[in-house]
Amino acid sequence: MGSALQDKTVLVVGRGSGIARAITLLARSQGAQVVVAGRDKAKLADAYNDPGIGAEVVDMTDDASIAALAERIGPLDHVVSTASARARGNLADLQRDNLRTSFDTKVIGPTMLAKHLAPQINPGGSFVLFSGVHAFKHNFGYLGVGITNGAVDFLTRWLAVELAPIRVNAISPGVIDTGAWDAMGEDGKRDYFKQIAAHNPAGRIGTPDDIAGAVLFAMTNTFMTGMTLKIDGGEPLI
Repeated sequence: MGSALQDKTVLVVGRGSGIARAITLLARSQGAQVVVAGRDKAKLADAYNDPGIGAEVVDMTDDASIAALAERIGPLDHVVSTASARARGNLADLQRDNLRTSFDTKVIGPTMLAKHLAPQINPGGSFVLFSGVHAFKHNFGYLGVGITNGAVDFLTRWLAVELAPIRVNAISPGVIDTGAWDAMGEDGKRDYFKQIAAHNPAGRIGTPDDIAGAVLFAMTNTFMTGMTLKIDGGEPLI
């Protein structure tokens, strides 16, 4: 157990698994009271068995839902938004509704989250948003993902100015070993991970704990704002 977040309150928006779960458990291990929020409150509550981790409901595409969460939750120290809705596919395959949902969830939603929660962030507090490797690496099939993540990168800098002295930073993960790749099947996922690991300087796939550690750094480094931390094994370099 550490104490980097002792007596702090941290809101983590996202699912009860993968990266959001790793962030939640690390923040809790560092002394924070954590509130996890997503569309399925009951499922989130069942994902954790810790009186220091509460569950709330929020829909990042609904301003009324975000405003209601802010009213219920009260003063906070740190807000982490991991919510996403990926619009994968080549340009010819992209649908307007998928792009709109991607932006609504990952760009507009966090903007509204900042609007409603900033007034109740305690001194020294922060927001941590999530961009992604395809904001900086251009691959066929990831246009929608890339422009969404690029918008988050820009949003981070704008909010850092707009909300100062509240700090705002972003994390840009590379390929991380989470359930997001399970649809490829065991063989497909293994082959994909092997290919990525062979072509990034770090020589491996990232883990949720890699990302959680970066989020903790973003929350606790009080002289960093407006930055996007690229936790991607150096993948865009090659």
